[in-house]
Amino acid sequence: MTYSSHAGEQVLYVSNFQDFVATPFNKSVNAICWTRQLMGDFSEIVGKVALSGNITEIEPEELLELQLSQQGQLAREILLNDLKLLKARGASPVLNVIKHYDRDDSYPFFPTDVYSFHVDRSPIPTDTILCTYYGSSSEILPNAQAQQKVLIPEIREELKKLYHGAEEDFELFLSDHFFDLHYQAKPGARPIILGLGNLWRLAVDHPESQVLPCVHRAPKEIAGQHRLLLIC
Repeated sequence: MTYSSHAGEQVLYVSNFQDFVATPFNKSVNAICWTRQLMGDFSEIVGKVALSGNITEIEPEELLELQLSQQGQLAREILLNDLKLLKARGASPVLNVIKHYDRDDSYPFFPTDVYSFHVDRSPIPTDTILCTYYGSSSEILPNAQAQQKVLIPEIREELKKLYHGAEEDFELFLSDHFFDLHYQAKPGARPIILGLGNLWRLAVDHPESQVLPCVHRAPKEIAGQHRLLLIC
């Protein structure tokens, strides 16, 4: 296992699935990556799946029905095995072909969609697990290089203009509208691109967490190129 000096030892890199799922987050480590070089043609699978809307979930049964070349079959075996491994550990992985996510235009100065740097929150202990097999991959931002947007004075003042309740309930308003989950990169910040084929486990904000949640965002898709993403 190795740490990333670029992320200030925030990312721990492992070489097998057991270490990936069993290694706890601790101290500064809030992202664990199983680095992999995958074989197979994942673009063939993306091209043969019947799309329905901006995000299409692929069931294992649908994968098995696809008529694929030898390289496509290799990719399918990897996908099915990843789903099987994660389900065996009690996770609920979902495999999606993504054209694009919905954009949030409710508050133009403060979008709260997944293209914004953000952390995930849960009422129960959990992690976010994801892997991009094809297309643009997500990014994480070292916590030391991120600033919570609700603490930036000019943004906070704009949020107060939206709020019409009691002053003591303002923080609850920020939480209820998910504003407090979003972050802005500091000047000179260096986001980490998660890459293709790597399986990532990111710390989530939950009551029992011993580490900071991992700041991340979805990429802006390349026109005409869909993404193949596993997430749970």
